[in-house]
Amino acid sequence: MNHPSKTPYCSKIGIILLFALLLFACKGKNTGQIPSSKVVKGVFYIDLYEEGELEAVRSINISSPSISWRFSSSMKISNIVKDGTEVNVGDTVVVFDPSEVNKAIADAQSKLEISGAELEKLIAQQDSDLEELKADYEVARISFEISKIKFEQAEYESDITRKQIQLNLEKADISLQRAKEQIDNRKKINIEEVKQKNLAILQDKARLNEGYDALRQLTVITPSPGIAILGRNWSSGNKFQVGEQVWSGMPLISLPDLSQLKANVKINEVDIAKITKGLNVEIKPDAFSDSKFTGVVTEVANLAVNKQGSTKIKVFPVSIYLNETDKNLLPGLTVSCRILIEKIEDVLYVPIDAIFTEEGIHFVFKKTATSYKKVEVETGRSNSDYTVIVNGLSEGDEVALVDPFYESKTEK
Repeated sequence: MNHPSKTPYCSKIGIILLFALLLFACKGKNTGQIPSSKVVKGVFYIDLYEEGELEAVRSINISSPSISWRFSSSMKISNIVKDGTEVNVGDTVVVFDPSEVNKAIADAQSKLEISGAELEKLIAQQDSDLEELKADYEVARISFEISKIKFEQAEYESDITRKQIQLNLEKADISLQRAKEQIDNRKKINIEEVKQKNLAILQDKARLNEGYDALRQLTVITPSPGIAILGRNWSSGNKFQVGEQVWSGMPLISLPDLSQLKANVKINEVDIAKITKGLNVEIKPDAFSDSKFTGVVTEVANLAVNKQGSTKIKVFPVSIYLNETDKNLLPGLTVSCRILIEKIEDVLYVPIDAIFTEEGIHFVFKKTATSYKKVEVETGRSNSDYTVIVNGLSEGDEVALVDPFYESKTEK
């Protein structure tokens, strides 16, 4: 007698149990929806990311002209080349408002003309005074000659009369000598007065020439070709622009040598101990993120500075020389610098997001055939993106980047 087959019933039970198992294992999210990453084996870098700004290692600075202090307070920019403009030798890059200097030139010219007229008037007056003194001298000479003749003819006069004539002769002689001395003194005075007036005229001419020299310098031309990079006004922090007041000798524009560039970055005081000369750097310009360049740390400051203004956060300036040049690399561009501090060969590593911690124990969610399994791991060094796995995983293992059971935990 044949018994009924039990196969259909057993199959049903098996299917139900398998479904229940899969449902329990994958509760919360489908495994295909969980972001994951594979365990990679290879070279691991300890690195540090910092923002920086490009600058030419060598450049020619164009400063505001060093003009006379009389005009330095009137140096207001009336025209300035656009930032990043390519210039050639002799091109005008800055023009300052000439109105105050022109006014000073007009005043100096007017004063010089007045001084010249005063000199002519002085000389004419001196000539007139000297002629008058000469006339007085001539009268005194004639009087002396007359007194002398009278004295010579007074041989037979009485002693009293002769004495009186002699006194008149002496008086005439004194008057003659005095007239002569007045002429000599007047000539000396005239020479000194003319000398002083000529000195004043020379000063007026010098001031006028200063004005013309300052006027010429108010138009600044470039001494060499290059890309004009505008400097920043220390008082405003902005690049120089039309209408701003500057002082003599203030750096305004730089013409960088684009054959050698460097990136200037500021490293937090917590990380500065990791940075040494000779470290390799990967550099990406923010404006051209698809491009990548290399560089080397060449300068590490010994003294910290404030990060911004009056903030108490301290940073250390660090210079990174670029190994390459490119037409798109210009001073002033912001760049992202990845400083490669240490290189560790032949290690396993996973993204930082794959590491979870509970009560000081590190673990990951390792993907299995049908779900994820919580696996304890021993971790090593970390950088900004990845963590070294010392023990617990193998190359090629796939780990979740989020907790795959998070939803089921929250439901409980």
